[in-house]
Amino acid sequence: MRIEFHKHIDEIPIDSWNALVIDNNPFLHHEFLAAMEHNGCVGETFGWIPHHMAIYKDDLLVGAMPLYEKHNSYGEFVFDHAWADAYQRSGIRYFPKLVSAVPYTPAMGQRLLTKPGDEQDIYPILIEAAITLAKEMGMSSFHCLFPTPEQQQFMESANLTESLLTRHDCQFHWSNRGYSSFDDFLDHLTRKKRKNIRQQRKRVSESAVNIRVLDGHTASADDWHHFTNFYNRTFEEKWGMATFNEGFFKEVAQKLPDQIVLMLADLNGETIAGALSYRSDTTLYGRHWGCIEEIDMLHFELCYYQGIEYAIEQGLKIFEPGAQGEHKIARGFLPTLTRSSHWVADARFQGPIRDHVAHERAAVADYIGDLTNSSPYK
Repeated sequence: MRIEFHKHIDEIPIDSWNALVIDNNPFLHHEFLAAMEHNGCVGETFGWIPHHMAIYKDDLLVGAMPLYEKHNSYGEFVFDHAWADAYQRSGIRYFPKLVSAVPYTPAMGQRLLTKPGDEQDIYPILIEAAITLAKEMGMSSFHCLFPTPEQQQFMESANLTESLLTRHDCQFHWSNRGYSSFDDFLDHLTRKKRKNIRQQRKRVSESAVNIRVLDGHTASADDWHHFTNFYNRTFEEKWGMATFNEGFFKEVAQKLPDQIVLMLADLNGETIAGALSYRSDTTLYGRHWGCIEEIDMLHFELCYYQGIEYAIEQGLKIFEPGAQGEHKIARGFLPTLTRSSHWVADARFQGPIRDHVAHERAAVADYIGDLTNSSPYK
């Protein structure tokens, strides 16, 4: 087998990479990762420098990993600021580090790409090659963020040359329990929660807002221009950094049109708000929201209720609306454990960080336990 690291994903054939992607996950598609590179969403400017790994056997791609050299912790959603601060106080460099993730995307998915049946052979090579690269480049650490539960379990139980630390966190996901309609979903909620959601949706319907549900085929250039303005406005108001751009959105819509779910709200002939989601064969992923006019409950309608309705109509099993947000519980989203794996090079920090993540796992378990008691379901 031959291991190579690529600074541009276009150096890896599209069909070969995509053949290793399961569940038609949009974020792992070659086209999605390439669109970020083509439109300047990753690179030195934002501190996400590609080093995508590819394992070849007789020139056939048998394993791959999305991989980035990081010079900050922005856009990861697994927060290691305390680690970086500890390194700085000790006079030791924490950056650069090596990260396997989809930039700015806290969604679970493959990080170790291979064909079904080859996992036991390829997974260890991918992990150990990533750690070897981190060592050779003098990086402080390697981080594998939001892998699938199966891949995370492998990293926790496999007999690897280097040990990995496990971190836990919590998101809020909606699960389709075979609902026939949105009203059927509401019927499974407690009376109070059901009443509140109906009142919230009624306010939107009475506001004269018209909602359009589009995909990459039906969304126009003007639609993407409007949505980009909403996206930028959200980051401007939150003092964040807008990393995606209109060119990126249009390219992904063109290359992956069936995996786009763009919901736009029009009022008096003007597009005033939008929410962008992506879909796999089983899961809806809520990603971005923005508006230029505040309409009562429109955020909840576009970001949650329309998504649930879409998932039911399409027979999708899961709706991941993004990171954080206890307010999602009242809308049918339940606390869900997310995990990540980490390797730390400096032996002096391995013990303290191991203790830190152990306390963190216990705290997350208590947090999820407490929130589970607040379930909106009957």
